[in-house]
Amino acid sequence: MPETAITLAAADDGSLSYAIPISPEALPAVAPAALLNAWDAARAHAQSGQWGPVRRLLFRGPQGAAIVLAIADRDARSWAEAVDRRADLATLPGLALCLRLLALVEVMGRSAWMAGLFSVTAEGVELHPALVRAAAVMPLDTAARFDADRIRALLSRALPASRAPAPMA
Repeated sequence: MPETAITLAAADDGSLSYAIPISPEALPAVAPAALLNAWDAARAHAQSGQWGPVRRLLFRGPQGAAIVLAIADRDARSWAEAVDRRADLATLPGLALCLRLLALVEVMGRSAWMAGLFSVTAEGVELHPALVRAAAVMPLDTAARFDADRIRALLSRALPASRAPAPMA
């Protein structure tokens, strides 16, 4: 059985480095309810103006190659800090929850066809349950993002025809 412990190290500048013995694609699925709870906690944390440290993620890729990702954006750092407080990013489930949350935000921002699957109001964001389920289980890619085409195909099968995303032109 492969080693699955994450090693955490703090630098003098306050940044954190995580040595992760698997690739981003191998991170486990999470519960949809956990993803929604993380979203709410992260949003509340960001609204409070609290920012977390820069986090460097050092994954082991194919044939032992290193995959280095950074959570350096101020908002992403805040969201990561909120998830860390709830789920411990030094564990595979906690890290998977954080990266799935960040990947969901990222794919929503770059995929205009998703507009009908969520609504943003002053009270928060309402996410379609099929979108949450997909983000909870769909594998991440090497860059810890969701493949927009794969998530679209998955959602097209999961939604009734009247709610399915419109085909691309």
